[in-house]
Amino acid sequence: MPELEETDSPGIQIKEEDLEWQFFRSSSQGGQNVQKVSTAVRLKHVPSGIVVTAQAERYQEQNRKIALNLLRAKLWILEQTRKENEKRDLKGEYKPASWGNQIRSYVLHPYKMVKDLRTGVETSNAESVLDGNIADFIEAEIISGLNNKTIN
Repeated sequence: MPELEETDSPGIQIKEEDLEWQFFRSSSQGGQNVQKVSTAVRLKHVPSGIVVTAQAERYQEQNRKIALNLLRAKLWILEQTRKENEKRDLKGEYKPASWGNQIRSYVLHPYKMVKDLRTGVETSNAESVLDGNIADFIEAEIISGLNNKTIN
């Protein structure tokens, strides 16, 4: 877990009313203080359902700080994951430029033809396409994209 202080995570706001604190006795060695005093802390973040526990220190206040920092780190990781998923959704599926993933096929000998493999648009004017005149292909792709959106 990354160790985040309040100043390290400006985008993460933890409201006091979103926290549920529970205190209990630690179950470790440490003498009378640990076994008689409720020094261990369980902290629940209600909106996300994340629960963290801290019982490493002998004093409740130290365990409270540790639990709050652990919660802040988990919320930061959750936010980073959400941003990464959003970025992946915006980028779409990655396809490497390899055999079988081409957009158009060009035949220049013995006859001339250019075919857009996504839309099925064909033209026999290969020189024009090679000179950059691909407006027909773009228009067909836009129309097929609009049709796909209305179907879905």
